[in-house]
Amino acid sequence: MNSEAQPPLFREVFYRRERESVPKARAFVRWALADWGVDGRGDDVLLCVGELATNALLHGVPPGRGFRLHLFLYADEGDEGAGGGEGVLRVEVHDSGGGEVRSPSPCPEAEGGRGLLLVAGVADKWGVGERSPGKVVWCEFAVRLREVPLGAGPLGRDGIVNAVGGGKADEDYAV
Repeated sequence: MNSEAQPPLFREVFYRRERESVPKARAFVRWALADWGVDGRGDDVLLCVGELATNALLHGVPPGRGFRLHLFLYADEGDEGAGGGEGVLRVEVHDSGGGEVRSPSPCPEAEGGRGLLLVAGVADKWGVGERSPGKVVWCEFAVRLREVPLGAGPLGRDGIVNAVGGGKADEDYAV
């Protein structure tokens, strides 16, 4: 058994304040999950990414700014070596707005206001952290991992994506 803690896998992307950013964020996450060999929970993760990105656009991003999406995969490699097993996927949406995140309790007649209620019901954990300026809204998921050879994905095991969302296809996210 490897007793050394492995650093998490990480992906990062920036999106402008525009409607197209939400589907682009979901596509980016779908691509990262496939690259990392995350098996299962994909629909849950994509639902929460869509909700957190939408909330950032509607409530957290001032005009002329954008939001940043961070993905971390903490793999519990145990006795299985590189790949396979279980892990924790953490999704973070960073925005620069000063709005407060309210507890999920929408009015029954309201057309909106259920995004964080969905996140709370689907994710294993969620919360809000501070940053200057703005805030970080995050959620976590216990995930299964397929065995993926190191470097087999388009970015490799420890690739970091630093990209501006706005490309035409998934391959536009890789830098």
